[in-house]
Amino acid sequence: MTELQALIANTGIANFELGALAMIAVCGLLLYLAIAKEFEPLLLLPIGFGGILANIPIAEIGGPDGFLGIIYNAGVSNGLFPLLIFMGVGALTDFSPLIANPKTALLGAAAQFGIFATVLGAIGLTQTGLVDFSIQDAAAIGIIGGADGPTAIFLASRLSPDLLGAIAVAAYSYMALVPIIQPPIMRALTTEEERRLPMTQLRPVKRVERIAFPLLVLGLCILLLPDATPLIGALCFGNLLAVSGVAERLAGAARNELINIVTILLGLAVGSKLAADKFLTTETLGILALGLIAFCIGTATGVLLAKVMNMVSKQKINPLIGAAGVSAVPMAARVVNKVGQESDPRNMLLMHAMGPNVAGVIGSAVAAGVLLALVG
Repeated sequence: MTELQALIANTGIANFELGALAMIAVCGLLLYLAIAKEFEPLLLLPIGFGGILANIPIAEIGGPDGFLGIIYNAGVSNGLFPLLIFMGVGALTDFSPLIANPKTALLGAAAQFGIFATVLGAIGLTQTGLVDFSIQDAAAIGIIGGADGPTAIFLASRLSPDLLGAIAVAAYSYMALVPIIQPPIMRALTTEEERRLPMTQLRPVKRVERIAFPLLVLGLCILLLPDATPLIGALCFGNLLAVSGVAERLAGAARNELINIVTILLGLAVGSKLAADKFLTTETLGILALGLIAFCIGTATGVLLAKVMNMVSKQKINPLIGAAGVSAVPMAARVVNKVGQESDPRNMLLMHAMGPNVAGVIGSAVAAGVLLALVG
């Protein structure tokens, strides 16, 4: 082989495969949605770019010794990044809407129904012989229904490490696609009159209540479900930093520098699993399908429970806020507000939707703890 032939043999042109080109096109679509449509660019930009890097031939950027592989092993495979993300989310989250209207916690709980329904679905799919998911695999796949990427990664790293990449991609993809997936379900399950239903202003929440809340949640978790304390503990610690009023520097670091850095690293690491040889498999496609079903069920059950609550309660709630029970914070709450304003521009549902939205964060972490306790 001549030097020229050897040089040509080591170019991307000579080594690209059809699957890699297809995945680069998919990643390009993710970048388009992030930049042109502004669909959760903080997630889709690093995931899409990481996916392009992972599909470059010869360079092995997503391999164990590659740039993305090192990041993945440093914080995704061991579950560290999800806990740091939860700490930042806690510092960013205002639990006041949930404290002011505690019954919206039921909507956050209802949205987790999709998780357990999909666990059964994964087991059923295994019975068909198309895939071979263990009960641990099924539990890890089901958590995608909570639309909570960090929780999905945390649970998969403990129950199903082999499927971690596919589960992470599915969870973060559906989190980013909330504005596309949820509105049709919300409109199909509600009437125009229900979507216009106004809600009264929430009561002011005292500082002592905001301080007591994370401590109370952590205490209950310790007593009833210790398996969930890594996630709940990180969330409550971040929130306590913010609401205590005495550690603003730490709270600022948690909700700015820390979460921003980890989001970049986590997005690139998740994108590394979009490599064609890892992604274009029957198992991965099955996980994507089951994750979508889980997310749709979680959205629907939240809306339907809100409608049931209106049948037995004098104080009506707009059933749209039930869709925010999935834990994609604050994306789901913003989508609820947008759909509500389509029917009535004066209808401000954002703060009301944040109640079930933050309850969904806690709910998905609790669901992960339950699954760990049962099959871990």
